[in-house]
Amino acid sequence: MSGKSRLLVGLVVAMFVFISSPVLAEDHPVQLSLFNPVQLFPEDDTITGIRLNLIYGKNASFTGIDWGMVNHTTQGKSLGYQQGMVGIADADFTGWQNNYFVNYVKGDFEGLQSGAFNYANYAHGLQLGIINYSGSMKGVQLGFVNIIKQGGQFPIFPFVNWSL
Repeated sequence: MSGKSRLLVGLVVAMFVFISSPVLAEDHPVQLSLFNPVQLFPEDDTITGIRLNLIYGKNASFTGIDWGMVNHTTQGKSLGYQQGMVGIADADFTGWQNNYFVNYVKGDFEGLQSGAFNYANYAHGLQLGIINYSGSMKGVQLGFVNIIKQGGQFPIFPFVNWSL
């Protein structure tokens, strides 16, 4: 192994030891996940700070920045910026959900969803994608297929749909 590789491995190990120390155990300012359950903190914990999900990360919620391939939260309200391939929030989300393929919020969403497919039970803000779906909404959808199941200007409409 080269000197640079040993240094990188050493830094990663030091980061794991430092972050998982008992002093920081209550704050959880950083989450690093290869895939659940191979992550620094268990899936039932909330992360406040930065969550890095290399393949698949799962936590109760997050406040801050959520970045990775598949980002999944299960409870409470997540708040902040999310970037990746797929974002799944089983509860509420406020902020910018910016996943390339899928943004899915089972609960209430406030903010901006941008990706190929955007879904929210209730959306307040802007959905920008190829297919946008909302059970009900206060805001605007921009995309090829825009669906607002209840209360929209149109139940389904191309290019733009809205509900005020």
